[in-house]
Amino acid sequence: MRPFKVALVDSGEPSHSVPAWVCNALALENIDFLVQGCESTEDLAVHASDSDLVWVWGSRILSQSRLDVLRNCGAILRSGSGTDNVPVAEATQRNVFVINTPGAVAQEVSEHTIALLLSVVRQTAAQDRLIRSGIWEMRRENNRWHLQGSTLGLIGFGHIAQLVAEKVRSFGIRILVHDPWIPEEYIRGRAAEPVDLRTLLSVSDFISIHCPLTEETHHLIGDEEIRLMKEHVIVINTSRGPIVDEAALVRALQEKRIGGAGLDVFEREPLPADSRLSQLDTVVLTPHIAGYSDAYPASFWRYSVESIIAVANGFWPRSVVNPSVQPRWPLRRRQWPLHPENNEISPDGDGGRAHP
Repeated sequence: MRPFKVALVDSGEPSHSVPAWVCNALALENIDFLVQGCESTEDLAVHASDSDLVWVWGSRILSQSRLDVLRNCGAILRSGSGTDNVPVAEATQRNVFVINTPGAVAQEVSEHTIALLLSVVRQTAAQDRLIRSGIWEMRRENNRWHLQGSTLGLIGFGHIAQLVAEKVRSFGIRILVHDPWIPEEYIRGRAAEPVDLRTLLSVSDFISIHCPLTEETHHLIGDEEIRLMKEHVIVINTSRGPIVDEAALVRALQEKRIGGAGLDVFEREPLPADSRLSQLDTVVLTPHIAGYSDAYPASFWRYSVESIIAVANGFWPRSVVNPSVQPRWPLRRRQWPLHPENNEISPDGDGGRAHP
């Protein structure tokens, strides 16, 4: 039986700083691991064409290349939550399943989402700027929001949004959810109300975006959708910038047709210095940092290694973006577990590898 082959082809920092324990953990599972930054389709053909699993972090190399050069690839691993740098549709057509690791950042992004919301509601960033400039002002006219008894609308109800719902419930907030991919019973089971998008937009006091960026969700929130919103609504986006038509959002904020926004992601990143968003004191901006914390590096590596070992041993990983794909090698319909007491990666003792 030949070794399961994995190629980490990200051209950024992860390719040059792989922890020793990652290499050791994969070697113990008879996984042949290559680390090679790739900048072109030709690089992929040379270094990763015979790999069973191709692994990327933030690089766009796969979305800019032809997947047909990856002749042996049966899986793509994208560390993190978003997969807009992976050609998911093409991978699905080629029967290649796409793995991501939303659990690696879910706690951090959910906390950041709530932090942005609270910062706009309580005007902490605006008041901080005033005090630093020598102005002591109560700004009572801007105290337009409260949490208890308000309604939060979540667009998308994956790992992160579910954590947001769980954490804000103690504020006495009603939670609405729009996610056509999640069964209504599941949403209700988490003390939230499933609704259509139009209802969510028109009823919510706060709206938080948690869906992936796809062709269907590009500019999901534009002029028409904003016109449905309440005048005091706060829009939070920690997902992907292009889901919101930024020009339409700016117009609505400038014309005071909506109340405020908390944004960690933007249509252009870095945010241009002359962006009109930076001129609005009802907007709180952060530079795409929602997923970061002191625990972030270890979580990214651990969740990724766990996913690789699961697949190499014939198990489904915890998160598959296109689960309808028929894997190129036999996989059990169960997940590879972790030891709960120490979070170490470990088999459950009921069999060996299913990979040929």
